Amino acid sequence: MAEAVQEAVEVGENLRRDGVVIRTYDLWKTYIMGNEEIHAVSGVDVEIRRGEYVAIMGPSGSGKSTLMNLIGCLDTPTSGRYFINGNLVSDLDDDELARIRNKEIGFVFQTFNLLPRATALHNVELPLIYAGMPAERRVERAKQSLRQVDLEPRMYHKPNELSGGQRQRVAIARALVNNPSILLADEPTGNLDSATGNEIMALFDRLHQQNNTIILVTHEHDIAVHAHRVIHLRDGKIEKDERVK
Repeated sequence: MAEAVQEAVEVGENLRRDGVVIRTYDLWKTYIMGNEEIHAVSGVDVEIRRGEYVAIMGPSGSGKSTLMNLIGCLDTPTSGRYFINGNLVSDLDDDELARIRNKEIGFVFQTFNLLPRATALHNVELPLIYAGMPAERRVERAKQSLRQVDLEPRMYHKPNELSGGQRQRVAIARALVNNPSILLADEPTGNLDSATGNEIMALFDRLHQQNNTIILVTHEHDIAVHAHRVIHLRDGKIEKDERVK
């Protein structure tokens, strides 16, 4: 047991030194439905380095949402190993997992997931509240994050006073506020019209130029082309992993 722990520590240190923020080894997620085993993710080996812009693509049922949940520490693998920023996820308890999700990963969801009665500023502050940051520093950091997405003039507006694109910008500001290792976006333009979706993707392009690591989960080719690398999933396996820029 001690040898396995020491080996995991050494692997994690090497990954950190090499600038690897995500590394999976033979990752599986299996569901039991009646007498049948469903392999949603089947032996995935993937490495993502700091500063990469990666799209995970695949048709419905390909396993991309399951893989996103595993990468985002929203679910645990059935078997295999997953390191995030050098931390072996399977070795973490619930409190440590919550800290990793709050500190290392910025989530952007299709449905925005904003508190309807809270201002844009307060919505962006939330991860900092959970992290226990003092109020004065918290407000300044949240304002800075809203400036990053060009939304500081609307910081005292509530979600129902904002357009769909502005709501998604609030969600992106919230995802950025903790300076996470990874920005993980699940179909971020799915609830937006084409013009607004293009604006949001231009924002992601800009954030990537500022050295943010971005992982984009999408089934739309027009969205995936913004990434510099595309991982194609089919039947829970990596069918193709290609650099496109």
